[in-house]
Amino acid sequence: MSDSENTYYGYDMCIGGYFEMSTEDARKLLPPHLEPLEVQHERSILAITAFHFSESMVGEYDEIVLAVVVPPRVEPGKPLPKAAFFPFMVGTSTPESRAHAIERWHLPHYMKDVEIGFAETEAEMKVTVKDEGSTVLEMVVTSHDRSAAANNYMCFTVDPEDRYKVNILMEAVHAEHEEETGSLILSEHPMTEGLTIDEVNTYPFREEWYSKGLQTFDKMVNF
Repeated sequence: MSDSENTYYGYDMCIGGYFEMSTEDARKLLPPHLEPLEVQHERSILAITAFHFSESMVGEYDEIVLAVVVPPRVEPGKPLPKAAFFPFMVGTSTPESRAHAIERWHLPHYMKDVEIGFAETEAEMKVTVKDEGSTVLEMVVTSHDRSAAANNYMCFTVDPEDRYKVNILMEAVHAEHEEETGSLILSEHPMTEGLTIDEVNTYPFREEWYSKGLQTFDKMVNF
């Protein structure tokens, strides 16, 4: 769904975790014009986000995003984003969604369909990503108090010719906490290439859980 300025994606769920990672790895994954946001000296932030999209320009699909968290750009007259991301790897469950995100948002993708499973209980959501039956990652995000939210984020991408920025609005009933009750298991795989797995924390310092809602992308701009 789109108009002249915005692109819309309806989702049934969005699950995210923020994990400490090596700043050395973060710098290698980022383009030269971006710096990692550190939580402490030499420790940066890996953000992992999983979506089940129910409505989009290319139909229904699942998506997993691995990103380095970077400082946002302050823009006069606009709210300060909750976080800014540089996605270094995206996996999707359909070729149509992959082609759409590469063409429209210049996002780097693993060029095969992956299986993204969501197993929900009253207390937690377990996200499992598999490639031809082999597990790429398992992430658990735990439940917490929820309330209606409209949260702003910022995303940076690049291609060989240019660099881009887009603002993103997430609207849904939302839970966020720093109880460190979730977990992460990463496997060696092309999707996790660039990460020193032993240097990534196995628990998130922040967890987010969006229920059914709407994701709105502003018009992407060069900068």
